[in-house]
Amino acid sequence: MSLRESLQSSAIHGGADYETPYGNRLDGTHGVILLKRQLHSRLVETMDLGALERMDSDELKSYLKLAVQKVVRDDRLVINEADLARLISEIQDEVLGLGPIEPLLLDPNVSDILVNSYNTIYVERKGRLERTRIAFESDAHLLKIIEKIVGRVGRRIDESSPMVDARLPDGSRVNAIIPPLALDGPALSIRRFSAVPLQMSNLLEYGALTDEMAIILGALVKAKTNMLISGGTGSGKTTLLNIMSGYIPENERIITIEDAAELRLQQPHVVRLETRPPNMEGSGEVNQRALVKNSLRMRPDRIIIGEVRGGEVIDMLQAMNTGHEGSLTTIHANTARDSLVRLENMVGLSGYNVQQKALRQQIVSGISVVVQVARLSDGRRKITSIQEISGMEGDMITMQEIFTFEQTAVAPDGTVLGRFRASGIRPRFADRLQARGVPLADHLFDPNRIQDR
Repeated sequence: MSLRESLQSSAIHGGADYETPYGNRLDGTHGVILLKRQLHSRLVETMDLGALERMDSDELKSYLKLAVQKVVRDDRLVINEADLARLISEIQDEVLGLGPIEPLLLDPNVSDILVNSYNTIYVERKGRLERTRIAFESDAHLLKIIEKIVGRVGRRIDESSPMVDARLPDGSRVNAIIPPLALDGPALSIRRFSAVPLQMSNLLEYGALTDEMAIILGALVKAKTNMLISGGTGSGKTTLLNIMSGYIPENERIITIEDAAELRLQQPHVVRLETRPPNMEGSGEVNQRALVKNSLRMRPDRIIIGEVRGGEVIDMLQAMNTGHEGSLTTIHANTARDSLVRLENMVGLSGYNVQQKALRQQIVSGISVVVQVARLSDGRRKITSIQEISGMEGDMITMQEIFTFEQTAVAPDGTVLGRFRASGIRPRFADRLQARGVPLADHLFDPNRIQDR
């Protein structure tokens, strides 16, 4: 969306009573809302939109402030200094940002922004949901913001295509759905990522795992071990994948494949690929499977798939079994065992006619470790299990748990109490890591080293 379109479309149409971000009860046809409409209309008339296209964001912000002040002065609008400052900020957010939710995007403590309807907005802070007093002016206003978001990444949303996945410039993941599928008006969900990517030290500080687990995960990545990160929605799978990718040496060529690009790898040799939805005629779609196949021709040292959810799983397993070691991906599943069942189901649903035993042999040969993550009832995320795929007994895949998190109680304030414990099993991959120059000390697997978290 161009700046001209952004300025013209940010004007507010209609409006009912609502609670503003500033706590004032306003009538939808009077007060500050009416002034804002007047300012929008006059700005479109008086500003040189062609000149604005050539300005950077700081210049635009300053220019908008001066322009609003000039319109107020020239039209002799009655407004006090506090309301004027507020309106200037709101109009800057409308034109340059995402309107009322722009302050939430600037709040480092907000991890999720959930817009259920134009006047019902929740955020997640420190793992807990809370309702805000922020609101859009109307359904039309919210829809304009959604169109601005999806337009930036070359996607569209309308009645013929009422659902869309997109991303913000900072990599935050966006999902929007509009009527007729959303019965109460447009809905918007934003999964945010911290401005500075989290490191393993941050997970240790938050109590998401132990030092021993961190050492082992880092060693597994360095030794080019194929791993699957499993967990439910919002459990931190992508965050953990991003952190673990930080252990990949800088001299390796990495190909990332995602539906909506959100991984932020720090290595210099990274090629990022993103799927493309079909156009208005229903053609031109490029799915993850096509990208996985293409990536094999790009001389990758590592292939990282943001999440496997369809037919690409068979190509991923084949890649893992044909020399593309060190591949990483995530999958939605409640347990490590369930994640392997889901892999099998995906292959079946993709139309492949593969014998169950042959498929399971591919899984065993391709994937060495499953890392299970979970979001606990108190909102904290933890790595609840690290399991090694050890082989097959008959037709069954065998797994052995290396580390586990045992929940023991819930404190009066709702905090989950528990402890991390090693099973005492020395995994088979320890010898592989030793051979690759990443040895693991025996004390890392000592079951007597219990850590309460």
